[in-house]
Amino acid sequence: MRILVDTHIYLWMLSCPEKLSDARRYELESSVNEVFFSSISIAELMIKHSIGKINITFNPLEMAMEMGLETLNFTGEDALLLKSLPFFHKDPFDRMLIAQSMTNKLALMSDDSKIKKYDCKLI
Repeated sequence: MRILVDTHIYLWMLSCPEKLSDARRYELESSVNEVFFSSISIAELMIKHSIGKINITFNPLEMAMEMGLETLNFTGEDALLLKSLPFFHKDPFDRMLIAQSMTNKLALMSDDSKIKKYDCKLI
């Protein structure tokens, strides 16, 4: 399976792995799965740090690579899907992750219940 982790899942992987269910940990650690970390999540973390919402004292890109996550850049194709994506969710970062998961045929791992309304696979 190809999995895109939501920003909060990435943070849990780093600092609160106990928040991840056994099933999710299994999927993230399974050698048969490809796990992706989006450039959108990096942007979200950097913006939230710059406005004082969270404190990031590490390089998220380097940390993702150390964790064995593959980075995934947000493309023009991903952006084009935003035009037709329904407004069930108003958070722009989550909307971009949803579009990216749909365009790239990735399962999105998230605890955000609003994502269930979209035509993407949710873990």
